[in-house]
Amino acid sequence: MRSIEQIKQASLITAIKTPYLSNGDIDLKTYDALVNAQIDNGVEGIVVGGTTGEGQLMNWEEHLMLIAHTVTLFSDKLIIIGNTGSNNTREAIKATEYGFATGMHASLQINPYYGRTSVRGVKEHFERLLALGPAFVYNVPGRTGQDLTPEIIEPLAKHENFIGVKECAGNERIAAYESKGIACWSGNDDECHDGRHLFNSHGVISVTSNLSPALMRQLMDKQDDVLNKQLIPLMNWLFCEPNPIAINTALAMTSAANPVFRLPYLPLTLEQRETGLALMSDINSSDLVGTTLNVMSDDDFIIC
Repeated sequence: MRSIEQIKQASLITAIKTPYLSNGDIDLKTYDALVNAQIDNGVEGIVVGGTTGEGQLMNWEEHLMLIAHTVTLFSDKLIIIGNTGSNNTREAIKATEYGFATGMHASLQINPYYGRTSVRGVKEHFERLLALGPAFVYNVPGRTGQDLTPEIIEPLAKHENFIGVKECAGNERIAAYESKGIACWSGNDDECHDGRHLFNSHGVISVTSNLSPALMRQLMDKQDDVLNKQLIPLMNWLFCEPNPIAINTALAMTSAANPVFRLPYLPLTLEQRETGLALMSDINSSDLVGTTLNVMSDDDFIIC
């Protein structure tokens, strides 16, 4: 196991993509290659089955299998964070218990979405889950429809199993938390460089690091305004449609993963891919995960 203080040392955590075989099943061989690329480039932790990893499109058997598989192969090299949160507290508890039983180091917990609850209900939801083991709390109002304000976070931060917040509400919020000793990781790649070096965040839980862990490592290790400015257009492209549409498309374009999509996700359009191709072509090929770079045709993609 890793202590909470050890987990807090991780500045670059990747929300790892889940690749698929042509029949739509999880492609473990390619998954392992993607994870090894993260390790080789200095990434310290991964979120398994997060939004980027399409945990929302998995059944719990797939989801927990992938966490267990990751623990078995990589827990000595990476901090393994299982996305076992849910808008159903009972389901989140069950999944989180299983995740810790298989050896994950921490969980990622989101507040109830769609079937939203009261502030009191949100607090109790997290209290029940924090009781199970170390956890990151994930605040992404754009997906949940509810902001986890300081009124909610600050009391939770006193819990012994609270690691910190994956925060998507901006660097000012992050700076305010960090000034109070509440660890924060940026949930917005385009803000993470400044968040780290100007607003004192602990780091980032990143989508872009799936594609270029080496460059994201550089952004976290030292202030580099020039590199950050160069990468912002690529980061913006990776969010031109709801995540993980663009990162899935990008990793297919670099041949890092099969061009297989689970519905309701569809690949970017040809016009969008051409934009991405130009952006990725400006990056050293050695800094990209994958072996080739192609715009691909619409017929190359498999939709399951």
